[in-house]
Amino acid sequence: MHIPPFDNQNKPIVDVDDACVPLNYFNIVKLKKGESFSYAVPGYETCIVPATGLVDVSVGRFEAKDLGGRGVDVWDGEPEGVYVPTATDARITCLSDFAEVFIAGAKFDQTLEPFAVRKDELDLVQYGSDDTKTHRKIKHILGQNQKDRVGRLLVSELYTVGQGGWSGFPSHKHDTDRLPDETRHDETYNFRFRPNYGSGVQMLQRVDNEPGDAYHIVDGSTICLDKGYHPCAVLPGYEMYYFTILGGLSQRSLVQYFQPTHAAQLHTIPGIMDMVAKFK
Repeated sequence: MHIPPFDNQNKPIVDVDDACVPLNYFNIVKLKKGESFSYAVPGYETCIVPATGLVDVSVGRFEAKDLGGRGVDVWDGEPEGVYVPTATDARITCLSDFAEVFIAGAKFDQTLEPFAVRKDELDLVQYGSDDTKTHRKIKHILGQNQKDRVGRLLVSELYTVGQGGWSGFPSHKHDTDRLPDETRHDETYNFRFRPNYGSGVQMLQRVDNEPGDAYHIVDGSTICLDKGYHPCAVLPGYEMYYFTILGGLSQRSLVQYFQPTHAAQLHTIPGIMDMVAKFK
């Protein structure tokens, strides 16, 4: 499902028990200097990630000062985040002139401890190549480094390297719990492009070798993925970024099932198995 960009007025874009991706939660909060936003999401653990701007975050008695700090866009520096346990009150206060803040969530009924993820604690991976048109970089905010401190939530930022090319290829899916071959993980993306008038396409093929759907994605588009194989591409001459939320049904570690028709491509893309191993 494609949700075109709109002014959500700090209200969830993907709310609890969403019909398409019930395991996910997603909000974008926009604040001016001195403004605050408070929230709690019963039944969902969340992660606060400033897309741009500098904020203070308090979660109960826990405080994370000077979080974020990126400037004009998501290419302007490294991400940081704060993990917010299920049903716990969180407060975000804007320190810069303006801040845009992502709130990612996954369904989870246990209450853990809050913590911050700073720039030097990110889990980074780069794979693919210019020749295969699959070159990209992933910055895991809640990734393998935090695996023992989080319930079901995985949060990452994905960047195309260079201008133009494919991401999420070879095509894969993760819509059915059938270990050891695959796990059920609902997934939500929010896209950005540089320059911001760039665009791309999100494919969604629900059955191998049968026609699927394609969505024209623009700066600020949100994509919700409930089932099917889902590669995406950016137009030549533009760079693409997408904020990625994964929520597992029965476990946090993601097991991707690669589309049989294109599985041979796994052997042509440098470093792809390192990428697969990081989603844990």
